[in-house]
Amino acid sequence: MKKIYQLTMLLLAGAFALTACEDDNESNPTLVQPTQFVLNTPAVNGNVDLQRSQTVALTWSQPRPYNDFDAPVVPTYKVQISPTGSFNKEYDANLEDNTGADFFTLDETYNNGQNVEINTETIDRKLVQLFLWEDASKVPAILDLAIRVKASIQDAGFHEYKTIYSNVVNMKAVPYYIELKPAEPIIWYMVGNCIGTDSWSNGTVGNGLVPMFLVPNEQYDATTGGGLTSFTGYFPEDGQFKFVLVPGNWDSQLNYTNVKNPGSFLIDADGDNHNIGIAEAGYYTIQVDTRTNDITINRYEDPVKVYSQLCVAGTFNEWGDTDMTPVFTLDGAENHIWKCEVNGGDKLKVKIPGSWETNWGYKSGLAGEGDGDGNLVVPEGKYLFLFNDITGDYMLIDLSK
Repeated sequence: MKKIYQLTMLLLAGAFALTACEDDNESNPTLVQPTQFVLNTPAVNGNVDLQRSQTVALTWSQPRPYNDFDAPVVPTYKVQISPTGSFNKEYDANLEDNTGADFFTLDETYNNGQNVEINTETIDRKLVQLFLWEDASKVPAILDLAIRVKASIQDAGFHEYKTIYSNVVNMKAVPYYIELKPAEPIIWYMVGNCIGTDSWSNGTVGNGLVPMFLVPNEQYDATTGGGLTSFTGYFPEDGQFKFVLVPGNWDSQLNYTNVKNPGSFLIDADGDNHNIGIAEAGYYTIQVDTRTNDITINRYEDPVKVYSQLCVAGTFNEWGDTDMTPVFTLDGAENHIWKCEVNGGDKLKVKIPGSWETNWGYKSGLAGEGDGDGNLVVPEGKYLFLFNDITGDYMLIDLSK
C-alpha cells in the first residue's frame, strides 16, 4: 500500500507541474494574427486628376494589437492599387516580364493610418509602368482604381510576416502620360553621435545627416535605383550610428543587424536600437548594397592626410579660394568631408588654400560633366556639394527638392 500511495503522490505532483507549466505558458506574451482592419472611403469630389492634384488623403483603423497584452508591436502599412479591381498578381519592377500583373504596391511605408497623403504623381508613374503606355495617346480618359492597405510586421531585414489586408475602396482617376526616366540611385543617410555636426540629428543633410556616396561607374538599376554606395572616413572609439532612408523620418532604418562582417572592431550598441558601435577607432570604408540592404564595413589601410582647410575655386569666384565648411565637427571627430553650395553651370575644382599643388576635379561616373581641363561642370539647378578628401568622391544634393 505504501508503494501505491507514493506512486499516487508522484502522479499528482506531475499533474500539478504540468498544470503550472501550462498556466505559465498561457501568461507569456504571444504574437497573434489580427484578422481585419478598415480602410475608409477617400473623401474626394468626382474624379481625381492625377496631374493637377498633388495628393489623395487616406485613413484607416488600426488592426487588433499584434500582442495578447497590447504590447506596442507596431505594424508597417503599405498602400496597394489595382486598376482592374483584382489583386491576383503584383507588379514587380525587378522582373522583365510582368504579363498578367494587375496591381502594384507603393514604396512608401506608414506606421499608422491617420492623415496619410498619397502622392498622385507616384500613382501615375506606377500606372505608366504597369500598362506600358508609350505616349499620351495610349492613356485612357478615366480609370477605376481599387485601393487596399497591407499591414504586416517587419523584421530588421524588412522581411514581412503576419500580413493582413484591409477592405477594398474605389475611386475614379484621370491619369496622364509621364516619360519614365531611370530611377534615382537609392541613398541611405548616416546619423549618430559621431556623424556630422549634430549628434543624432535626423534633420538636415550635411549637418547631422551624411549620405552614402555613389560609387564611380557603378551601374544602378534603372527601375529600382539599387546598387552599391560607399563612404570612407574616420570613426572614434565608442562612436555609434545607423542609417535612415528619408531625412527627418525614422521609419526605415538600417543598423547593426544588417552588417554582414562585424568583426572585432564593431559592436551591437545601445540595446534594442542596434546601433553600429565602433569598438576600435580608425579609418573605415562602409558599403551599403541598396539592392539587398546589406552593409559591409572594412578597415581602410592606405595613408590618410588631414587637411585643416579646403577651398573650392571656379568660374563663380574667378578661380579664387572660397573656404569649404567641414562637416564632421563633433568632439573627437577627424574631418574628411567638406561642403558648400554650387549653382548650375559653375565650373569648379577643390583645392588646398593658396596653391594648386593639391587639387581635385571632375570624377568620371559621378554627377555633372567634365570639361577639357578636368573641371566639374555643375548640372542645371542649385546643389549642396559634398566632397570626401580621402577618396576624391563628391556628391550633389539637389536643394530644390
